[in-house]
Amino acid sequence: MLTLRELQSGFGTAMLGGEALAIGRTVRGDGLAAEARLAIYRHHVVTSLTAALEATFPVLVRLVDPRFFRYLADRFIREHPPTSPCLSAYGAVLPEFLARFEASRHLAYLPDVARLEWAMNTALHAAEVPALPAEALRDAPPLALHPSVTLLDSPWPVDLIWRSNQEGAGGEPVDLDVGAVSLQVWRAGDDVVFRRLDPASRAFRHGLAETASLQAAAEAALAIDPETDLPSLIRALIDDAVLIAA
Repeated sequence: MLTLRELQSGFGTAMLGGEALAIGRTVRGDGLAAEARLAIYRHHVVTSLTAALEATFPVLVRLVDPRFFRYLADRFIREHPPTSPCLSAYGAVLPEFLARFEASRHLAYLPDVARLEWAMNTALHAAEVPALPAEALRDAPPLALHPSVTLLDSPWPVDLIWRSNQEGAGGEPVDLDVGAVSLQVWRAGDDVVFRRLDPASRAFRHGLAETASLQAAAEAALAIDPETDLPSLIRALIDDAVLIAA
């Protein structure tokens, strides 16, 4: 007789298309073979997880077409089953999976499009943390970026790719040779938004994220552009409501 741990492990393996012989012996047929019963469960598991991925990565679905995405998702689910019961938390490693998925390797920008969509998903579900007002900076407290913020670098114009694949965008082709982008992705009120960052703005944000110090962030920005306007960099973070206490 299987232990509870063995039963649960065997059922999980069977749901992902693995060996089902041992778990099949514990399933009561009652007119329907054990494998057929397990196949019903397997179908619902894969369908539910695929739907969760489609909801998180809609632009990716549009770029590769729904049929191919289902194939891709099936392979991903088998290699990377969920580790959390929260479906909105599923898919964090899809960008890395895409980077080595042979069937789509010719679409080299796909992993970074997935990173952008995952950053947007992260922003949507990030914790509510109050942003600091400008007057709170007078005493130079340790600072951090809001948990909804992701700083994303890509050699591809992923922001243009994302926008061109929204409903009503017209589907205009994107020139992939326009160059690299650095983006700030965050939640603004109830919306998830992103914007491009120039090199000094990028350095300022990364410096702040790494050191919690405005002075260190300013030094990082000035190292990139000695003429940069530091007050405007600080004001942008305050206006975006993404500065919080560390």
